[in-house]
This record gives sequence, C-alpha cells and structure tokens, in this order.
Amino acid sequence: MAATRTRVMHRSLRETPPKAVGGEGVWLIAEDGRRILDSSGGAAVSCLGHQHPRVLAAIAKQASTLAYAHTGFFSSEPAEELAERLVGHEPGGLGYAYFVSGGSEAIEASIKLARQYFIERGEPKRARFIARRQSYHGNTLGALSAGGNAWRREPYAPLLSPSFSHVTPAFAYHEKRDDESEAGFVARLAAELEAEFQRLGPDTVAAFIAEPVVGATAGCVPAPEGYFKEVREICTRHGALLILDEVMCGMGRTGTLHAWEQEGISPDIQAIAKGLGGGYQPIGAMLASGTIVDTVRNGSGAFQHGHTYLAHPLACAAALEVQRTISDEKLLDKVKERGRQLEQRLIERFGNHRHVGDIRGRGLFWGIELVADRARRQPFDPKLKLHQRIKSAAFAGGLACYPSGGTADGQRGDHVLLAPPYIATSGDIDMIVERLGAAVDSALKDVGHGA
Repeated sequence: MAATRTRVMHRSLRETPPKAVGGEGVWLIAEDGRRILDSSGGAAVSCLGHQHPRVLAAIAKQASTLAYAHTGFFSSEPAEELAERLVGHEPGGLGYAYFVSGGSEAIEASIKLARQYFIERGEPKRARFIARRQSYHGNTLGALSAGGNAWRREPYAPLLSPSFSHVTPAFAYHEKRDDESEAGFVARLAAELEAEFQRLGPDTVAAFIAEPVVGATAGCVPAPEGYFKEVREICTRHGALLILDEVMCGMGRTGTLHAWEQEGISPDIQAIAKGLGGGYQPIGAMLASGTIVDTVRNGSGAFQHGHTYLAHPLACAAALEVQRTISDEKLLDKVKERGRQLEQRLIERFGNHRHVGDIRGRGLFWGIELVADRARRQPFDPKLKLHQRIKSAAFAGGLACYPSGGTADGQRGDHVLLAPPYIATSGDIDMIVERLGAAVDSALKDVGHGA
C-alpha cells in the first residue's frame, strides 16, 4: 500500500504496514488472513499472548463501572489493588508504586524522584546520573539522555542533558578481553564506575541507572556473575541511588518476577512496563523504596511531577488481571521451562552457524548476534541492513521477531531478540526457532553470505 494512502505517521514513512485485525494466543492475524507467530511479543510486551479472555473480561468490567478519574481528585480500586499486589510485601524494600502509561514515563519519573529525594534530604549538589553505553532507557528527552545508544541519541544530542555520563557496559561478548577472566572483567567495570564517581565528585552523583538484562539495543545481554553486587556496593558507599530499568526484562520475562532477584541485590527505584500490562492497556510503573517516599512525605509532602493518565483505572484493571493470571497459571514456572527449551533449540540451530557469534539470554528473553567473521567477532557492514532483511524474511515466513542494528557500538552490529509469550507451548518454541533459522539463512543469502 502506498504511504500516501494513510494519514498515520507510521514508523516508516515510505511503507504502510499491513493491518492486524485479530489475535489468538501466540498468533496475530493480518487483514489478508495470514497468521503471524508473535515470537517477540511485539517488543517483549505480550506476555499472555493476544485476546486472553480473563484480561478482556476484566477490562470490560472496569469500563462498565469507571473508565477514568483524574488522580488530582480520586484514586481507584484497580490502582490500589495493583499497588498492593506489586509492593504490599515490600520486595527488596520497594514499598510504593507510581503508575504511568509506559516505560519512558517510568524512567522519567525515576530520574525526577531521585533528584527530588536529594533536594528534600538537603543534598542539592546531587544532580549527576551515571548510565552505560549501549543501554536504552526510553525515547523522551530525559530517558534518551540516560540511554547510551549512539544512533538513537545522535539527532537529539543538542537537546540532551549534560547531567548524564556513560561507562562501559557489562557486555562480555564485546567488552571482555580475551586474556581476562569473568571476575577480572567485573573488577575492571567496577573500577571504572568508581573512577567515574570520583571524576564527577561522589557527592554530586544522584544515581546509577542500568538494565539488569539489556534489551532492545544489545539483544538480551545478562551481566556477568557478581557485577550488580559490585554496582550496588559502590552506590551504597557513595550515598547514591541504584535505579534498575526492568521495562523490558522485568515482570517475569527472565524467569523471576523481577530480574534483580537473580542478582542477589535490590534497587532503590525500579521502572517496569511491558510485561506489567501485557499490551492490553498502556501502562508502566515506577516502584520506589519506602525510605525515598517517606523522605518526600516528611519534606515537601508531594512528588513534583505528574501526567494526565496516571494510574488510569482501565490500565490498572488490565495489569492487575495480567498479574493475577501469571500467578494463578504458574506461568513463571513455564517461563523457566520453555526458556531452557528455547536456549537448547537456539544452540542446536545456531551454535555452529558461521555467522552467529553469540547466543545469550535468560528465561524467555533470548538474542542471537550476527557476525561476518566469528573468529574476530566482526560485525556485518551496517549498509547491508542485515537485521532489517531478517525481519522481512521472517515476516514473509509467518514469524514476527525483533531484530535491531547497532548492537556492537550503536552503529555496527546486528542481533535478533526473541521474547515469546509466557503461554507458548513446546511446539511454538520449536516453530519459532525453525522459522527464524530459515529467515536468517535467507537474509544472509541475499547479502552474499549464504551457506
């Protein structure tokens, strides 16, 4: 369809995507009747798949009683119940939830709360934030300032805050030296973070921001053993906060409700979104420690921030039912079980593939990285747009996956991210890997690197 026939600003202004007209479990249905296997849940969003009857019923029930009430005047039952479910037991010290409409808003709120917390504590000098290169924290200007992906930042660089600086990512495939042990790599990264605190002045740093498993810009990169314990210790020692971005990797995606549970630490502030509502309504949340919220309560008394659709009743009702369903159906156990199967199938299909350099991930959150030369870990020429070719070939073969470019340094590198719904069957996992394998080989053949 020609782009001139739509008034919607689609992601590509040169192509109009096909319309989705329905969904059924792990499948999306296009207007021409094609059934597309959703192997990435969009962008790791659709954790319960599509059209789950329990969630649809909860949305309908809430819509019939209260669709919207502004939080300047009212709270709502779904918001109160969802907050109680998420932080009523104060996991890792997180005691309060602030509901927004997506991940970028959750990160903006996290940055602002960290700043206000230190003002309320009488430490106004703390206005610096440290993050990591090759991270992604959202597309609003504050979140983009925190993010470390060069390609995404470049057009807006003059608008981004100089309060953010970036250190080396915990990305072993590209950053660990050949003569370096994992422990040595962690020690080097910790020393670099410590040095950045000292460069900025430890009493000027408000927070360190990181994804426990890096998602969109690097392709499911878990940190090496012990990394986050080192990070937590450095932040605590210098009186800075640890903000963990679990927008993509959280809410069960890696096999535990929070990805940080597998690191043996907890954050002061956490951002969640995608798996919170599973795509049934736009929702995200900032989770904050009781210490931070109590400081603001006992100081000015209010968080100086807000949006029109905070704690939207329909969105909270949908997310609440998503979380109840995950618990009732014991889907975190499924994530672990299917995750082991997905890992094994990917290794079987791509472990000896001459153009797949790395296979990595946790739970139902996995990525493969494409390379021109495995021995040298050399990326393909970005001009080939290999990731886009894989996406197109996969879609033509009935598979929606999530490839991206700039994996290695923001400019070079290609990966494919997989994040199947938690309800995926064993047969679905096999079909995902089979179709992805065919798409990868087809795209490589197109650029002259066929088998």
